[in-house]
Amino acid sequence: MSSRNLAVGIFFLSQTALGMLGNLALLCCFIFADFTGVRMKPMDMIVKHLTLANIVVLCKGIPQTMAAFGQRYFPDDISCKLMFYFHRVARGASLGSTCLLSVFQAITISPSNSSLAQLKFKAPRIIGPSLGLCWVLYLLVNSFIIMTVTDIRNKGNLTEFRQFVYCFVVNISKLSKFYIIYLILLVFNDVVYLGLMIGASGSMVLILFKHKQRVQHIHRSLSTKSFSETKATQSILTLMISFVVLYGSSVILILYFPFQDVTHTWLVNANVAMNACYPALCPFLLIRHYTRVFQLCST
Repeated sequence: MSSRNLAVGIFFLSQTALGMLGNLALLCCFIFADFTGVRMKPMDMIVKHLTLANIVVLCKGIPQTMAAFGQRYFPDDISCKLMFYFHRVARGASLGSTCLLSVFQAITISPSNSSLAQLKFKAPRIIGPSLGLCWVLYLLVNSFIIMTVTDIRNKGNLTEFRQFVYCFVVNISKLSKFYIIYLILLVFNDVVYLGLMIGASGSMVLILFKHKQRVQHIHRSLSTKSFSETKATQSILTLMISFVVLYGSSVILILYFPFQDVTHTWLVNANVAMNACYPALCPFLLIRHYTRVFQLCST
């Protein structure tokens, strides 16, 4: 085994293991809180869906780790299709959940005289349907992937495929019309979510800035509720900025694929690693806000 493959294997193993540990710990604490009847905030439902999507995205790091360590395991046709399909669905659901988290927090901290304040009482009731719509939307949009992915065994004309380490993907030139439609739908959904996320984050920054100016002279009298909302907003802003940076890097790599005659292994590994960075980092960015959940589980 070469030193490069060993380094890639160790990186994927560390990233997948730490990400899985953080997301599973957070998800288990939420489940434990549900069973014990502890009343959770409406925002916690979004975080649970986000955590679940992160776990599915991180699962793709397992075959990448095995391939880097030289394990000769090749999934069958159905396994390849399901692996790529649910990875893309979970990636989209992660984007939708992060967007919804930003929008909901912007509504929560909005002052009573703002236009967003009118949605404060309606927002908790539409969280569940919004999350369900997000999952259904990406389940439908990414169904195109099922037709383009196949296993690596017994393939005759290899010029029609691109090898992605352990599976094959049909060349874009063979499915140009379908691929263009798929890209339009995918880009449209992503642009809408990213636009909402950036707008909500800008609104939160403006609200926090004005709030800081108002309470500078009465800092000691700042209420605990206001402090907790500020801390939650800061955590979500950090989460959103991390997502936009890592997601943007991943999109650049995806758009780079069609211009390459041969799909290089390092390019595939880099794309999978960038996709998994946010899911692996996400629970650790939320830990500061959800220390109460971990304290509950420890008792």
